[in-house]
Amino acid sequence: MTRRLVLATRNEHKVHELRQILAGLVDELDLEIVSAAEVDGPDVPETEVTFAGNARLKAVALAEATGLPSVADDSGLAVEVLGGSPGVFSARWSGSHAGEGATRAETDRANLSLLLEQVADVPDEHRAAAFVCAAVVAMPDGRVDGVEGRVEGTVVRAPRGTNGFGYDPVFVPTGDTRTLAEHSDAEKNSISHRGNAFRALEPVLRRLLTENAPG
Repeated sequence: MTRRLVLATRNEHKVHELRQILAGLVDELDLEIVSAAEVDGPDVPETEVTFAGNARLKAVALAEATGLPSVADDSGLAVEVLGGSPGVFSARWSGSHAGEGATRAETDRANLSLLLEQVADVPDEHRAAAFVCAAVVAMPDGRVDGVEGRVEGTVVRAPRGTNGFGYDPVFVPTGDTRTLAEHSDAEKNSISHRGNAFRALEPVLRRLLTENAPG
């Protein structure tokens, strides 16, 4: 029988990525991955101050609301010279998400522009950064578990590439010369913070989805 797993996101880019990353587990367990929008799940505000806290908040709320196993992640860019910012505020760094009618793409562009302005005078050798992703699975019976993934790199001075989303066009992973937005989907998923987090979450998902709930 097909199992349903709900992703606590309405971001179609993220849904697409996660379906690709979890494709092996989908086939193995006969999983159907759906977004929060597809099951009319709640839109949960990210009120915690850590990636793990926000991911747990969203996963638990969605599991309780839908009665289905739920997965949430919270991720962002931590720039060393900015003391780890934007961090948990990455998606709303420019504040433009609050602007009436602002699309995801417009918000992404505003966030990128602000970040690049803030580090414009920073020398290349001090532009270190990391993408961080916390991923949490919550079961309807109350079981919760989570992991973290990250990828180190640097922030470049101007956006490059058309693939990906968010800060991908200005982030070059350590050991590469291309931004994440210049990688193919498969290349990006093999090294990204989200790919690393969800590969680490796979055995946790397998265990929670196949074992009986504790008595």
